[in-house]
Amino acid sequence: MTDALTRIQAAFADAGVTGTLHALDIDSGAQLDAGADQPVCTASVHKLCLLVALYEQAAAGRLDLTEQIECPPDTRTKGPTGLAAMLDTARLSLRDLAYLMIAVSDNAAADLLLHRVGLDAVNATTARLGLTRTRAVHSFGEMLATIREDAGPGGAGALTDPHVIARLRALDPARTNRSTPRDMTRLLAAVWRDEACTPEHGAAVRRVLALQVWPHRLASGFPFDDVHVAGKTGTLPTVRNEVGVVEYPDGGRYAVAVFTRTAHPAATLPAADAVIGTAARLAVDALRAR
Repeated sequence: MTDALTRIQAAFADAGVTGTLHALDIDSGAQLDAGADQPVCTASVHKLCLLVALYEQAAAGRLDLTEQIECPPDTRTKGPTGLAAMLDTARLSLRDLAYLMIAVSDNAAADLLLHRVGLDAVNATTARLGLTRTRAVHSFGEMLATIREDAGPGGAGALTDPHVIARLRALDPARTNRSTPRDMTRLLAAVWRDEACTPEHGAAVRRVLALQVWPHRLASGFPFDDVHVAGKTGTLPTVRNEVGVVEYPDGGRYAVAVFTRTAHPAATLPAADAVIGTAARLAVDALRAR
């Protein structure tokens, strides 16, 4: 394990990021820890917590996943994907909003679900599952609003300034939606073991997570037809995260959470994206070699 940790830290350094990681063999409990208890801002990774809370509420009969929600364009949370980028009124079920929230990280879909489920219910779900260092403090739209406020009159252009980056509340785990790598693998393990909700609803959660379209982070470390990766990314200025489960044809199941920061404010940094897959692969290989 020591060799794997050294190689993971070297990979982070080569990619120009600082990173934390936790990897967990879901069945044996074997784990690899690289700063696993360090608080991190989750960004869109927190949509996983909302997804689990949604299906827990459905399993308890508190909501119907086929319930239709009106989605007018003038009140939607902004974003580059899904409903957030669409121009016309739409009407979707809760479960289809959940698909958009995870598959393309749709901020508008996420906040429509959060309005229906409630912030308190999300936190109650994570607390019930023992995620003691995980907390949702605001919606995704509110989080983006803090970035606009903190950027000041320079707007989005100011986000290339390291001094502006340093004052963003959205990048401070004490003031935004937060967790730790260990909490996130614990949540994923609960989903894969059907401990988070009923087996029927757990299967639905796993299905949605497997439909995420982004191949450039966690999945890039496992380019095999018979290895399946399901997960959720998170992105903010200087932040690139992903948590997910890697499943092998021999039945091995591994929950991995990787959270990274870079000093470079560029939105496109392929090496910083790819190292998430590299680090995850090194961690999973070490667990499989035990």
